[in-house]
Parts: sequence; structure tokens; C-alpha cells
Amino acid sequence: MIKVLSGAWALLLGMMLLQVGNGMQGTLLGIRGALEGFSTFDMSLVMAGYFVGFLFGSRMAPEMIRRVGHVRVFAALASLISAVMILYPTLTHPIPWGLGRILIGFCFSGVYVTAESWLNNSSTNETRGQALSLYMIVQMAGIVSAQGLLLVGDPGGFILFIIPSVLVSLSFAPILLSISPTPAFGTAKPMTLRQILETSPLGCVGMFLLGGVFSAQFGMAAVFGAEAGLSVQQISMFVSSFFVGALVLQYPIGWLSDRMDRRVLIFSAALICGIGGVIGFMLIDFFAMLLIAGVLVGGMSNPLYSLLIAYTNDFLEHDDMAAAAGGMVFINGLGAVAGPLITGWFMGLVGPRGFFLFIAGLMLTMAAYAAYRMTQRAAPSVEDTESYAPIIASASPVAVEFAQEYAIETAQDEQDAADQTP
Repeated sequence: MIKVLSGAWALLLGMMLLQVGNGMQGTLLGIRGALEGFSTFDMSLVMAGYFVGFLFGSRMAPEMIRRVGHVRVFAALASLISAVMILYPTLTHPIPWGLGRILIGFCFSGVYVTAESWLNNSSTNETRGQALSLYMIVQMAGIVSAQGLLLVGDPGGFILFIIPSVLVSLSFAPILLSISPTPAFGTAKPMTLRQILETSPLGCVGMFLLGGVFSAQFGMAAVFGAEAGLSVQQISMFVSSFFVGALVLQYPIGWLSDRMDRRVLIFSAALICGIGGVIGFMLIDFFAMLLIAGVLVGGMSNPLYSLLIAYTNDFLEHDDMAAAAGGMVFINGLGAVAGPLITGWFMGLVGPRGFFLFIAGLMLTMAAYAAYRMTQRAAPSVEDTESYAPIIASASPVAVEFAQEYAIETAQDEQDAADQTP
């Protein structure tokens, strides 16, 4: 762990500052939108813009890096993020906010691709798993820390928009000044979506449904809080509960994943997450129960991202794992684009409860489909399954390929050890 920190501290620090900025602007817009009188539908369109931009950015960023290099892409995109964040309070209308969210989503996707390729390049076979874990921890820590910063100013003013802009501007200073050399960049040619669907129907359906759940958490949780009449402090605690749950439960679920039928674990996690949604739906007037619902939903849904990738890997050859990464991220992105829009529609029908109704519906659907898939083919033996690698759901295809490399290397090491055992 110390070896990873000594070689990549600047990158990890920069990424945490970026996540603080990203986490602040997402929650802050939900609160400020309510103060400005934006409708739930307007805010759903604004929040969906981030995932539209992210989806296209993950496809276009690799080509941008190949043409002009990591440094220029990273600096240009981070500068655009900082500029958009500081413009939000001067353009308080759903249309410029929506366009700003699309641009920010595109830029963050490119920044993630750049930073994650740097992290992969600086890791060795021995440190790759630790680097993935640290990367996920600093991202989660950044998002949770962002919610606390919302309490230092008035969401109706300018200061809370200035803070994330400054943090994003500061984030690329340690990265650009401390990391060298610039790595060579390359990504695997993705498998077709049809090939991935035929290989793992549960993996594909699960990733699509999970995209909707994740984007609802990240994009609409603050909108829900504002509509439900929560204070700024309560909204910050509520949003944090999703990511605290994810951070605490990621590793227990990963440990179980390598020791049991992953379909049973997918079914169980999706069912518990759905129950969390039902708790939030039914007990919306009790803030403590909303926090419990947030921990259950975040704690179960976020590890499911890594779990579904690991499950899909169980049916792939090692050479195909990296190729499948891009397709899995794209499927998740399609669900993420639809998530805020459908959540906003549900909230328009039944009020703030629609936020949890949408999440519960998607996760119970995933649980039902996992139960059905268990009747369609036998599970691979635990000894033949691939390793679980923790990945945050906002990761780019590069981070997913990074995790695939770790899974392949771990499997090969285990095979070599088994071959050497008399």
C-alpha cells in the first residue's frame, strides 16, 4: 500500500479533489434548482445531461488522447469543468444548466480516462489490486467529503459554486507537475453488445438496470431531498449515506463473491437493495429511516457493478475480458441516461416517494431476473470463477479494463501456484 501511495499520491490526491468538486456540484444543483423553482421534470433533464455527456465522452476521449496527448486533454477538460461550475449561478435556467451538465459529463469522462490510464501505467502486477482499491476509496471519500462542504455557505448564493470550481482547478496541478512519464495509451476493441448479451444475459440486463439506479442516486438524490422538504444538512447526510454504504459493504460483498455462486449473491444484493427502496418509499417521513434506506441502496447497488463484471468474466476467455469492458460500460451508460428522466417522471406522478419507487422497481426486477437465470444454466464452480475487483460505478472503460487486467493476472497467479503444488 505504501509503495502505491509513494508512486501515485499526486494522481490520487488530484482525483479526490475532482470528486469533491463533482460531488458538490451534483448535490448543489438539486438544492439550488428547488430554490429557483425548477420543476422536477426540469431537474431530471438537467441531471440526465451529465450521463449523456459521460456516455459520449467515454467513446471520444481515447481518440482525443491519441491525437494531442494526456497532458493537453487533461488540462483542457479540467479547465472547462472549472469554468462551467462557476457559471452555474449566473445562468439559473434549466437549458444552460442542462447544457452545462452535458459538457461537465463529457469532460469528467475524458479526465477519468486520462487519469486511470496513468494509474494503470504506474502499477505493477503486484500493486494493481491495491491501486484499484485506493482509487475507489479516494473517489468515495471525495464524494462524501463534498456533502460536508455544502454546509459552509448558502446554496442560494455564489460561494458554494466557487468552491468546487477552485478545487477542480487545484486538482490537476499535482497531477500535471508530479507524474511522469506520460504513458502510452491504448484500449481494447470492444466486443459487440450482441456477443456480450449472448455470453451473459444476466450481466447485461443487470448492468442496464444498475445504470438507472446509480444515476438516480448520483443525479436525483438531492432533488428528492429538496422535494421532500429536507434541510441542507439533512440532504448532505442523505446523499452521503449512499456512498458510505458503498464504501463499507464493497469488500464484504467482494469477499463473498469469490466464495459462492455469484448469481445467488446478485439475487440477494438486488433483493436487499429493493427492500431498502421499499423502506424509503414507505417511511419517507422518518429521516433516520431514509438514512438506513440510503445505506442499504448504496451499499448493495454499488458493489453490484463489480459483481456483475466479475460474473460476466466467468464466461469469457481471458483474452476477451478487456474487450468486453467497453461494452459493459456502454450498457450501464444507457441505463444511466434514462435513470434521472424516469425518476423525475415517477416523482411527478407520486411525489418525492417516486425516487425510491423507481429504485425499488429496478432492483426487484434484477432480483427476479437473477432468480430466473439460475434455472437456465448451471453455475461455474467457485474454483473456476474469476477474481472480484472493486470498481466504482462512475469509472471509465479504462478503469474497467484496468480491473480486468487485475482479474486475469490474479487468475494466472492462482493457476501457476496450483500447477506448482505437488
